[in-house]
Amino acid sequence: MSDSPNMLLLVDGSSYLYRAYHALPDLRNPEGFPTGAIYGMINMLRKLRNDYPAQYSACVFDAKGKTFRDDLYPEYKEHRAPMPEDLARQIEPIHEAVRALGWPILMVEGVEADDVIGTLTHRATTQGIRSVVSTGDKDLAQLVNADVTLVNTMSGEVLDPAGVQAKFGVPPERIIDYLALIGDTVDNIPGVPKVGPKTALKWLTEYGTLDNIIANAGAIKGVVGENLRNTLDWLPKGRELITVKLDCDLSAEVPDFTALHDHPENAQALIEFFTRYGFRTWLRELTGESLPDVRSAKTAAVRQGTAAPAAQGGLFDDAAPVAMPMPAAPPAAVDYETVRTEAQLESWMQRLAEAELVSIDTETTSLDPMQAQLVGLSLAVAPGVACYIPVAHRGPDVAAGATQLTQDVVLARMKAWLEDESALKVGQHLKYDAHIFANCGVALRGIAHDTMLQSYVLESHRNHGMDALAERELGVKTITYEEVCGKGVNQLCFDQIDIARATEYAAEDADITLRLHHALYPRVAAVPGLKYVYESIEMPTSIVLQQIERNGVLIDSARLAAQSHTLGERILQLEQEAHVLAGQPFNLSSPKQIGEILFTRMELPVVKKTASGAPSTDEEVLQKLAEDYPLPKLLLEYRGMAKLKATYTDKLPKMVNPRTGRVHTTYGQATAVTGRLASTDPNLQNIPVRTEEGRRIREAFIAGPGNVIVSADYSQIELRIMAHISGDENLLRAFAEGKDIHRATAAEIFGVGVDEVTADQRRVAKTINFGLIYGMSAFGLAANLGITRDAAKMYIDRYFTRYPGVATYMEETRSAARERGYVETVFGRRLWLPDIRGGNGPRRQAAERAAINAPMQGTAADLIKLSMIAVQRWLEDERLGSRLIMQVHDELVLETPEAELPLVRTRLPELMCGVATLSVPLVAEVGAGANWEVAH
Repeated sequence: MSDSPNMLLLVDGSSYLYRAYHALPDLRNPEGFPTGAIYGMINMLRKLRNDYPAQYSACVFDAKGKTFRDDLYPEYKEHRAPMPEDLARQIEPIHEAVRALGWPILMVEGVEADDVIGTLTHRATTQGIRSVVSTGDKDLAQLVNADVTLVNTMSGEVLDPAGVQAKFGVPPERIIDYLALIGDTVDNIPGVPKVGPKTALKWLTEYGTLDNIIANAGAIKGVVGENLRNTLDWLPKGRELITVKLDCDLSAEVPDFTALHDHPENAQALIEFFTRYGFRTWLRELTGESLPDVRSAKTAAVRQGTAAPAAQGGLFDDAAPVAMPMPAAPPAAVDYETVRTEAQLESWMQRLAEAELVSIDTETTSLDPMQAQLVGLSLAVAPGVACYIPVAHRGPDVAAGATQLTQDVVLARMKAWLEDESALKVGQHLKYDAHIFANCGVALRGIAHDTMLQSYVLESHRNHGMDALAERELGVKTITYEEVCGKGVNQLCFDQIDIARATEYAAEDADITLRLHHALYPRVAAVPGLKYVYESIEMPTSIVLQQIERNGVLIDSARLAAQSHTLGERILQLEQEAHVLAGQPFNLSSPKQIGEILFTRMELPVVKKTASGAPSTDEEVLQKLAEDYPLPKLLLEYRGMAKLKATYTDKLPKMVNPRTGRVHTTYGQATAVTGRLASTDPNLQNIPVRTEEGRRIREAFIAGPGNVIVSADYSQIELRIMAHISGDENLLRAFAEGKDIHRATAAEIFGVGVDEVTADQRRVAKTINFGLIYGMSAFGLAANLGITRDAAKMYIDRYFTRYPGVATYMEETRSAARERGYVETVFGRRLWLPDIRGGNGPRRQAAERAAINAPMQGTAADLIKLSMIAVQRWLEDERLGSRLIMQVHDELVLETPEAELPLVRTRLPELMCGVATLSVPLVAEVGAGANWEVAH
């Protein structure tokens, strides 16, 4: 299509504005004016003109004001954040640049850009003109047909009808139905609750159209079927909101397509524009001259590698912040080799020996690191130079005679290098690969770098997957796993893939990882705080976590079975009690039936409604109603019991690894923006401890024969960090003197002696102490304590009067966060808050509350990671039998031989309290027992 000038080329300008801005949010010219969105738009428009020469073109933007969708649904786009100020400042310059580039601009009052684009492509089709639409908006996939193609210049994606089918699983003519089912959170258009792409695709495959799904709603079982039936009245309106109009009146703006004739660039206007905004390379292209260098000497030092570059910024010469190091140029071509013979393997072993750093990756049969088997491994020694070594493929090519080395041969030759501490390796999420090699009897050593963790340290709030990183940092669209193996029920295991295709995918992974390291690590190393967090906290933590995951934890399956039985009896009892209270039987797991009982039969007050307009029965609603009514309280208990049974007592015994006899969780290291770890399969961090039934589950986490469970927990760690960060004298003094901090706070607030504080006063002070570090307002405190808002405000005012340093810290932190877009931990970890500048009211307020707490929660996360590192090193250095088996929030859990218990009891708190020196003493409390509950 790109070689046909009889074509209409349309740009979804409103979509690209935001994408360009968020890709390069901190780009500025030498005078400090933001230029990221300007740069992205110009770059994209110039590329499009080269790739798709067209007779007609236009850049379409949304006009200000309401459209028919706002009248149809007042909540349309209600939750969208206002445009960031730095982006708003770039709008007029962008329009100026677009016109200077020769592109007509369309902004039609009362008509959204999508509808302008839809109408124009429809008109073009009727006149025999083919259309290319440049957009990143999935909604416009409904326009695709034989004459309309979508292109995404940021990802390189091209969507024709086959491309839409491959991406979404449905053809273009079913996109509207598909989107109506899943909804559009960006535009605040609800779909069917709990229905995502997989369910929508399943229904459309089975029933063909949304109308047929609606007609057969009664036959669809389960919770999603119930949700569908509850949403039937909404779906026609949702479909109408999602449908792009094809018949808008554009007669005034585009009487015919000659109004959209492509125009040549205005060279003089562009020269003036590039000069004003500091785009050097583009200026040189037009004039052969460059701007005078107004950048500081620091810039030159950065180019030479002698000064610290900024932590963030773009990767482009013209627009990048002056302190941004440039990445290495991509290789002109790639050299990916399939290693099938011992001679080839020997040649690569020589390359590995000569390389300073090698990128390594494994291909496996499973995502479960303890169960997965090695299928092959890939290596890269330089950008564009990589190989894939298959060892266990069993696809059609192998059956037809394709050769591969065996795992035994490969690992026997590579084991020494893999276990060599001095042979430096880089990978993407190497903790997983270390497990795979451990499954094969190989201890992976020399782990020097991890690109996932580099990205996490730089921008904890963003996606750290390799595909996303490649696109964001390198501008490369990688081969995805789904493209190789398929998806859904038809997805193949990697060992079933032809070796030639597997090489393209696997070798690229190793190559891209090495190139990502070259792009990311200089940015990390340039900021001392980030460098410390990456090299001294995250990298060694990854190695410790891998050991903890392999150690696993022993559980008492018989005890869990008994607990399941007891929970089952209690669940049945609650059902019977609920039926009595309701005056009739009903399904306690059905939101619809619960709603009918509570709001129709019992006429309880409606607290809030669902997107479809039905009264909500979610947990928040039930908690509110439970304050005054017995049935909602009983329903909450029922849900809690049912969740405990399904999630833990029934499920945990099934998760025991048959090879080790233990349960092995997986710790997500690059998940929480604060630096805290996440735990999955099973989630050991969410076992409830506030109920007796929840605490009993911990009793099933046991020590092996001759061992005990040891638990070490930081005491009031976030409050201690608050004292350190705020420097408040009264708070520091209370901790230094070893006082009960809640009693001391109560004494300050209520103006009584410490010995005179009542239990109720201490409860109030404890709620304030913990509430304020999470940004609790007077309204929240009043609700929590069951007092008036005026009384709550009085308590908070007294608190800040007694602890003025805390008040100062909070205000200064909010201000600094708004200015910089992030806050920092004591150790230099940056915690990004995207909504603190550009979010709407509620989102911005939530970001401001997070700004207060994030440094404390993040510092606590850093401390527990440093403790894990120190404890693991001590265990290894002393060659003890004790093993770290869990990390939960601010707690370390060990399995310890009884003979080592006195030593561990003494040394463990010393190690945990010695990892950092704060203005207040750190305290770690240690307990021991036959199971986790006794030890905790």
